[in-house]
Amino acid sequence: MDLIADHISHRFGELDVLDDVSFAVRAGEVVAVVGPSGCGKSTLLSILGGLLRPVAGMAELRGAPPPGSLNPLTFVFQDFALLPWCTVEANVEFPLLHSPLGVAERRALVDDALRRTGLADFRGAYPKQLSGGMRQRAGIARALAVRPAILLMDEPLSALDAQTRELLMEDFIRLLADGAMGAVYVTHNLEEAVRLADRIVVLSRRPGRIREVVTMPLPRGARGDAGARGRLLDQQNRLWSLIRDEAIDAEREVQHA
Repeated sequence: MDLIADHISHRFGELDVLDDVSFAVRAGEVVAVVGPSGCGKSTLLSILGGLLRPVAGMAELRGAPPPGSLNPLTFVFQDFALLPWCTVEANVEFPLLHSPLGVAERRALVDDALRRTGLADFRGAYPKQLSGGMRQRAGIARALAVRPAILLMDEPLSALDAQTRELLMEDFIRLLADGAMGAVYVTHNLEEAVRLADRIVVLSRRPGRIREVVTMPLPRGARGDAGARGRLLDQQNRLWSLIRDEAIDAEREVQHA
């Protein structure tokens, strides 16, 4: 299943946020979206996920979802969005409760999601008992339980320390390796973008327009090798060169607002 952004523009009142943004996310592909602060990245993700209706253009799914998919598009948020009164297991099961699945089928999906995210031994824990990284794993497990075609990920690692962020990047690479899911990955962190994405959409300062789409030269599975670090740093520097001046202007605008 492909996700198509087709000439999307959006504004809030008189404030233009996005202008004529078009790209496609192919089945199994990871597309990162980067750009200066306030360029409309999260707004674009909300439009792609159907939470916002754009003033022009459209987001469209094309093709058949993966076998057993209960929700083709599923969000993973930066603030985990877990229900604090529910256990890990109950949080993962929550989006399945209104599905036509029986109890045994729901249990099988929950068990699989917990296993894939390394949380099987923590199914009875509550969010307050978990580290930040484990809470984010629980959010990812909840997303995996509905068997999505495409994950919509909004700064999912920004609230975590550097060590936990590195470990979760490795988790993402593993979870996405079989090509069963694609992802749109919104981030300010250029290192995350070059580690995780197949292509990177670079947006301009508000209103966000596509400045360039960068295709990564290395497959995801090879980027953790020591010999790949130099090439990844080159790509990271290239991305920074595309957004640096506008990022500085955007930061000054925030400071003087």
